[in-house]
Amino acid sequence: MSDFPWLSVLIALPLVGALALVAIPRERETLVKQFALGVSIVVAVLAGVMAAGFDPDGARFQFTEKYWWIKEFGVHWAVGVDGVALVLILLSVILVPLVMLASWTEGDRSGGVDVPAKRSVKTYFALLLSLEAAMIGVFAATDVFMFYVFFEAMLVPVYFIIGYFGGAQRSYAAVKFLLYSLFGGLLMLVAVIWLYPLSSKPVAEGGLGQATFMFEELRRLDIDPTTAKWLFLGFFVAFAIKAPMVPVHTWLPDAAQQAPAGALVLIVGVLDKVGTYGMLRFCLELFPGASKWATPVVLSLAVVSIIYGAILAIGQVDLKRLIAYTSISHFGFIVLGIFAMTSQAQSGSALYMVNHGFSTGALFLIIGFMIVRRRSARIADFGGMQQRTPVLAGMFLIAGLSALSLPGLSTFVSEFLVIVGTFSAYTWAGALSVSGVLLAAIYVLWMYQRTMGGPKTPAIEGVKDLNAREKWAVAPIIALIVVMGFFPQPVLHMINPSVNETLARVDKQDPAPDITGNVAENGARP
Repeated sequence: MSDFPWLSVLIALPLVGALALVAIPRERETLVKQFALGVSIVVAVLAGVMAAGFDPDGARFQFTEKYWWIKEFGVHWAVGVDGVALVLILLSVILVPLVMLASWTEGDRSGGVDVPAKRSVKTYFALLLSLEAAMIGVFAATDVFMFYVFFEAMLVPVYFIIGYFGGAQRSYAAVKFLLYSLFGGLLMLVAVIWLYPLSSKPVAEGGLGQATFMFEELRRLDIDPTTAKWLFLGFFVAFAIKAPMVPVHTWLPDAAQQAPAGALVLIVGVLDKVGTYGMLRFCLELFPGASKWATPVVLSLAVVSIIYGAILAIGQVDLKRLIAYTSISHFGFIVLGIFAMTSQAQSGSALYMVNHGFSTGALFLIIGFMIVRRRSARIADFGGMQQRTPVLAGMFLIAGLSALSLPGLSTFVSEFLVIVGTFSAYTWAGALSVSGVLLAAIYVLWMYQRTMGGPKTPAIEGVKDLNAREKWAVAPIIALIVVMGFFPQPVLHMINPSVNETLARVDKQDPAPDITGNVAENGARP
């Protein structure tokens, strides 16, 4: 089983499926959808079989493959997964078929409420499959240059999904997304290229004696502190834009408002995790000294993101923009846990990436169903829907409560670990981050009350509840939110060894508990 090229097959299969769609006649839209859905299900099944063979107590990187790609520059086709990469790949392959199922009647129309023009179903589903291949590749890459290639490749399908299938201002949103992403990508490219001469230096000068971009080998580089800081910034800014963090976040609300709701599940639920994954994997492990140097500033930006995103979410009148701003707040929690550099906080951050993908994915799918029914994303155009659509309202409530981290639902565990782990190392950051929890209760409950509660308005008289296809698209995510809320241990068991490796690389240990008060108290007893 370990000799089978699992990851290469998982990357290639969606691409082959996207190319195979070209052979299907354009007018056979149902066949296009069925074929694309079938390919995504096969990918999910194969990923599940691969995951079953992962040994959390074994080698850090498993299912590894390594072949020369550009030998003259030391570039390999190299893939492998540790626990964090594996759970993010599983998140991706679970969400893609559900997005396709939810988008069954939406791939042939504009994602915006003001642009009903018909679009190519074949193009839409081919772009989704191409995006799936890029997502798997970026999490599986163990060659830094290869990671960069997949990092940039993700931009192409997302740009066309927003630009061709988005709302009235889709061109503006697509170009803004592209410019922000290209700027960050160019900074990272400079840093990646800079690694080439550093690795080729003799061992006596801190190099490796040969040019390479292999992650495990680059970790052994002895980089002078000033150079490491510049390299860290090149990677970090690119990841901060992708995440996104304040102040480089403004592309996300515009993209969220214009993109189709189904595609948003992948853009916010998975793609943005590449930013936080990159911080955990590359920033901390390749540049540990520079990461510790930047920690106070990064923690401050994370706290600002938590509070700023939550406050702006409260004031939104558009459902998709509201969820986009909540995600900025949630990504603040993830970055906070990463740079708190404690085992609890980093495990919580890695788990948060998965849980946020499911909770936000459920919210965007349900909001997409609501927009289709009312042909509007404005909160004011809803009201009293729970009387007409009790199943939709119930699922919306569970997904919303997950977003505010209600105990018993998945996000609570990860948010609790982040706050506790941060508080033990940086009390000020942990204390301020709690305000994000309080603000989340305001924006989630107020959103639900304005859309689902209150008297039934005449505008929703003809609105129907979820049909069978829509229930099948959302129910698995709701089930995972509940199950992982009560039983997150299997995921944490896969994540923890990788987190421990990262902490060892940055030479960080959990703060010792303060027991001086207890000692004094016990010493006073007779």
